[in-house]
Amino acid sequence: MTKPLRENRDFRLLWLSGLFAVLGGQMSALALPLLVLKETGSPVQAGAVGTVSVGAVLITMLPGGVMADRIERRRLMRLCDVGSLTVVTALTIAVFHGHAPMVLVLLVAGAGAVISSVYAPAVFGLMRAVVPADQMGTATARLQARTQTARLVGPLVGGALFGLHPALPFAVEALGLLASTVCVALVRTRSRARTAAGSAFSKRELTAGLTFLWKIPYLRTVLLIFGLGMNFAFGSLTFIALTAFSDGGRSGIGGGFVISCVSAGALAGALFAPRIDPARHSRVLIVATCWTCVTAAGVMAWIGRPVVAGLMCALCMFLSTVASIGFLSKLLVVTPEEKVGRVQSAAGFLSSMVQPFGPLAGGALLMAFGARWAFGLTGCVLAVSALVVTFASSARAEPADPVRPADPPEAGTDGRPELADPPEPADPVEPGPKHATPGV
Repeated sequence: MTKPLRENRDFRLLWLSGLFAVLGGQMSALALPLLVLKETGSPVQAGAVGTVSVGAVLITMLPGGVMADRIERRRLMRLCDVGSLTVVTALTIAVFHGHAPMVLVLLVAGAGAVISSVYAPAVFGLMRAVVPADQMGTATARLQARTQTARLVGPLVGGALFGLHPALPFAVEALGLLASTVCVALVRTRSRARTAAGSAFSKRELTAGLTFLWKIPYLRTVLLIFGLGMNFAFGSLTFIALTAFSDGGRSGIGGGFVISCVSAGALAGALFAPRIDPARHSRVLIVATCWTCVTAAGVMAWIGRPVVAGLMCALCMFLSTVASIGFLSKLLVVTPEEKVGRVQSAAGFLSSMVQPFGPLAGGALLMAFGARWAFGLTGCVLAVSALVVTFASSARAEPADPVRPADPPEAGTDGRPELADPPEPADPVEPGPKHATPGV
């Protein structure tokens, strides 16, 4: 009989490790641009922090997946934590002494993004070894709830600490990274490092995850439409709402309410997902999410009130988070063990590569046509995505689950789990009649 997740020691340690790391990261995400603004007085240089972070993530996401498949994942996570701790400690010391050079700030932002690109696929790969397949949906939901909570709390705590002293947010982040390193070190489960001939960063290795996703029509359709397309359009929609309900920048109450509702909807979805097993209702959830976003755009176009906009955005994020948890859980289960890192990185890359342009498109529509038409045109883009997801045959051809052990490896006499022989290279899973879980 499978043990409950609350009794799974290694999963608890992974959950705590991520909590410490994500909470610190959210504090510094707010504190870094504030620090630059305080030091230079230039909003452009403050904005450069975010640009460097996004650019570094997109550039290193695919190589990070390769590393997560080539190096033992627990060891790789420890190296990432130590690397993050080193750069954050250096910044803390510089800020404490009253001067943090712009080069150091950008180095910290870029290094953090690069390390995150390696750490994230390693976590998912190790989690597959720690969590049984039938508990993957619940485990993913708990990770999402943890992350959304950190996103709500982190910026508030970071802002308050920055007000007391600019070095405090980074000092607290360093302590969190130290705690994260300890938690990872206590994890007993190991994942076997993959060995392969040839260069680790060859074209074949870098694109292996994309190739796997592309060969399965269901995964390809969901990631391109529900992931890439909907992320872009919903980013545009929320930016239009933020700008339109902020009274031209004179008041942040309306726009702030909308953004808070988005975060609250995501958290509520993560908490609710384990109650319904989203893997069993994936198609309904994805279709419902798409058409709810279309409805939200229409409602915001005709009812220009921030309360209504916030509630609609919260509902969209609620459904999207539940659907995304189901899709991610399915993806972890159907991906061959030796490709988990590269496939997870490829899925993240496809889902996020145009997301930064959503607010830019929303701003352009707002300037050109005004709020009502901007909402309406964005709704048309969302409607096209919803139609494809609803009627495309590939969106209904869901991949079958491969056979894998129900329980994670048991610990051996030396405290390490007894690992089975490495799996043979697997061909991409063919679509089957079983339910899959869309979402990104």
